[in-house]
Amino acid sequence: MGLLFCGAAWAQELPAPLTDDDFLFFDREQAAIGHQLFYDPILSGNRNISCAHCHHPDFGTSDGLSLGIGEGGQGLGPDRTPGTGADRIRKRIPRNAPGLWNLGARDIHTMFHDGRLSLSDVYGNGFNSPAQEWLPEGLNSLLAAQALFPMTAQFEMAGNVAENEVTGAVHDRIDKGWPIIAKRVRTDPKYGPAMVAAFDDVDSTEDITITHVANALAAFMAIEWRSTDSPFDQYLAGDETALTPDQKAGMRLFYGNARCATCHSGPLLSDQKFHALALPPFGPGRTRQWDAYARDVGRMGESDRLEDAYRFRTPMLRNVALTAPYGHNGAFPDLEGIIRHHLNPATSLSRWTTDQAALPKVPWLEQADFIVWQDRFEMARQRAKVDITPVDLSDGEIAQLVAFLHTLTGTSVETPPFGVPAGFKP
Repeated sequence: MGLLFCGAAWAQELPAPLTDDDFLFFDREQAAIGHQLFYDPILSGNRNISCAHCHHPDFGTSDGLSLGIGEGGQGLGPDRTPGTGADRIRKRIPRNAPGLWNLGARDIHTMFHDGRLSLSDVYGNGFNSPAQEWLPEGLNSLLAAQALFPMTAQFEMAGNVAENEVTGAVHDRIDKGWPIIAKRVRTDPKYGPAMVAAFDDVDSTEDITITHVANALAAFMAIEWRSTDSPFDQYLAGDETALTPDQKAGMRLFYGNARCATCHSGPLLSDQKFHALALPPFGPGRTRQWDAYARDVGRMGESDRLEDAYRFRTPMLRNVALTAPYGHNGAFPDLEGIIRHHLNPATSLSRWTTDQAALPKVPWLEQADFIVWQDRFEMARQRAKVDITPVDLSDGEIAQLVAFLHTLTGTSVETPPFGVPAGFKP
């Protein structure tokens, strides 16, 4: 669609509609195995958490929290609790759990908020990742590589050192935990035979490796959460009646005066680049190695380059209305809040209050939750690093932007190909 909004010099052209050609092919039989694995705690060190605990369709494939409750927690979504006794959590998940929509798209080359996983041949295996040269071979996609890392993350799925054999092995080297998980899967009477049938290179259960686990998970996520049938997608395909007048006005703002499409560009509505927005900081954050601060330095933690400080990857926006709260740490509970922050980060940061963060009560961690605000030098650094120029919009125009973002919700999100397994227990 060649429509170009005229007026300002930075007006953006509408993207082309997404088609099947924009997505990688994944095997449906392998996806059926990945479906079961995604909801199974077998992939976690202590067998007490699954992928779905942080990425559940009831919460837009996220968890409804600003910072998640990982290994050791109990329950699901905003009602999830931090556990009790020796099994209780020792740290909040440092960043917001992102949605999983359209991650099987061909054009995706970078993942995670700080971009620590990307397509690259720097290590000779097709990926630049935390596993460096130890990443297993044969992965079918960037999404398959991504699926590996929550299993090795102490506070996400692996568990604490000395609690189980997986986290003990990972403590030695990141790749040494994956064979333990793969053995669990291949010796399981449900998964082993199914993988022999689904994978051409698997002749017996002894051939099953973590690569097959990751490829099955990728196939499931890519097929289950492809979303290309929103009213916006219908409009791009030529149906001008798919949007209301307010939604069309919001679209014109998005691609025009509001400058949203400067970063949320292209068919996936992301430039896959990194930008500093001065989002209100809290939680443990992620820093450079050996950095003792309770803060989040964003892209700099991966690149170790000062110019990347506090920059985070532009998220894709399909189904964004379903994935609250918003920001790399979930600082804003609704779309209006995150839009207003983009329009004037400095003013928004000065007005932000801690009750906007969706953080389950964790008494033994609360003292550190907002400790970064006591460091005036760190707060000054974060306030000074802003990559976007303030924009003045009226309340009515902001409401129109919100209306447009709701048009990005797929019409079939409630009827996915697989759905939640009947036996899933949060």
